[in-house]
Amino acid sequence: MPTRVPDSEFQDRLAAVRDRIDDAGADAGVWFGATSIEYLTGFDHIQTERPVVLAVTDDRVAVTVPRLEVERVETNPRIDAVHHYFDYPGGDPVETAAGMLSELGVESVAADADGAPGVMGYEGPKLSSFVEVESQNWVSRMRWAKSDAEVELVRESARWGNLAHRYLADFTEVGEHPATVSQRASLEASRAMLDALGDEYVPRTRGDGPAMAGFITGEQTALPHGHTANRRLQEGDVLVTGASADVDGYRSELERTMFLGEPDDEQAHYFELMLEAQTVAIDALGPGVELSYVDEQVWDFFEEQGVADLARHHVGHNIGLGAHEPPYIDRGWTTHCAEQDGREDRDAEMEPGHIYTIEPGIYTDEYGYRHSDTIAITEDGVDWLTYFPRDLESNTIRAE
Repeated sequence: MPTRVPDSEFQDRLAAVRDRIDDAGADAGVWFGATSIEYLTGFDHIQTERPVVLAVTDDRVAVTVPRLEVERVETNPRIDAVHHYFDYPGGDPVETAAGMLSELGVESVAADADGAPGVMGYEGPKLSSFVEVESQNWVSRMRWAKSDAEVELVRESARWGNLAHRYLADFTEVGEHPATVSQRASLEASRAMLDALGDEYVPRTRGDGPAMAGFITGEQTALPHGHTANRRLQEGDVLVTGASADVDGYRSELERTMFLGEPDDEQAHYFELMLEAQTVAIDALGPGVELSYVDEQVWDFFEEQGVADLARHHVGHNIGLGAHEPPYIDRGWTTHCAEQDGREDRDAEMEPGHIYTIEPGIYTDEYGYRHSDTIAITEDGVDWLTYFPRDLESNTIRAE
């Protein structure tokens, strides 16, 4: 029951980027992206208008943070030095980071960006105003394939996401409001998760619980990213659910199409087509398989069934520290890889350690139909991480 990234993982990750820094002939690697900084050091923060800048050399790890993050980061055992500015725009974030690099004896860097991202109104100088900058996306690429430890963290997320989804199904009934049903399911699953894990749970939330579940209903389901409708549940409603849990920053994705009461023939028909499309996709998964091929198999199935016009998105995406991560199971992925500088042929293929959401959907004018399961690619096949039942009977909620 793993609940946190082991120290050895961070050692391996830092060693890997140090090899890349050496190969690039740079004095240091620099990262502005919050997820990359978390991946390399375990320091998680909310990316705002206040930049955080990580620098890694062959023997040191240093970070520049706003004053309000100093206490959170200075105890991190993987960071040797903490530099800070007061705030933005009252401080000088990139200038402070340049001073950090100067103190490290750095004149050239390989960076994930030439300056802090312009989020929440931030505007500031380029890093190349102070040091020589070469671009790199090493960490983004490293995150495609998960280690065994990361796969187990996603599996643990799926376990608690499954519980949250079970509560969601149990609490769903005519007359309830979708928002409060979702909140109740998330609360009960979070309570169980916190009680079970105790001190082993790594806090990653600010007010929200670690497990969550919810759904959209009725006409909103016809929109792949529909919103929770402000109306109470009714007999005959179609629901598209979602559940997950945060385990040291890692997450899974579980979605189901459910019916509140007996589905009519048309609803059952589209449900079964969606379910078969998901099965087609899962059967096509495996190491060495082109991602484009999997999406093409589903598209061919949709065309054979005469419902290709009801598709709204590709089959799925990688998942881990991010809810959506590359690579993507998309018909255009092979072409995309061929057009990107530095991409290799293998970048177009699935490989062991990739973890995908498999979620082909069908969307009529009235309702949407989509399951999503989280599945890891192994050396010789696949490993299902989510496990809530997929069949129609198990996803029909009837009044007792």
